[in-house]
Amino acid sequence: MRPPWPTNEADRQRAVDASGITQRPPPTEFQRIAEQAASLASTPIAAISFVDRNRQWLAAKVGIADSERPRSESFCAFAIMRPGEPLIVTDATRDSRFLDNPAVLGAPYVRFYAGIPLVDTAGFALGALCVADTAPRLQAFDVYDLSHLARQAERLMSQR
Repeated sequence: MRPPWPTNEADRQRAVDASGITQRPPPTEFQRIAEQAASLASTPIAAISFVDRNRQWLAAKVGIADSERPRSESFCAFAIMRPGEPLIVTDATRDSRFLDNPAVLGAPYVRFYAGIPLVDTAGFALGALCVADTAPRLQAFDVYDLSHLARQAERLMSQR
């Protein structure tokens, strides 16, 4: 299933463009935040990503080789739909939104995903701090500390 587009997509995209976040090197602190997120969640995969018109750009990553993915394959494109809420997918092989996703069907074989939207000062979700695992996680996932790391990333975004 292709990710939906937010109803405010034109304004959100203008905010992505105005931030310049996808056009220049990311702050080095982003990498530390992604590493902390992977450690905190005990996952082999973590990223800080930004979603633009056609792609998901990874400003920081752990356990992922690619620096970008098509927006149509992005879990984070679903996360930006609700700026104030985390997106938790306990088993992507059982979620109709992700059954045919290339990251589920092939490497890195994502099963679990938790994404915290990264929201700018105007309230637009530009991307997400996310963690992922190759095994399902059926128990509830505590996102409080992950949300705290996402707020750190947002502060870095606003300082640029």
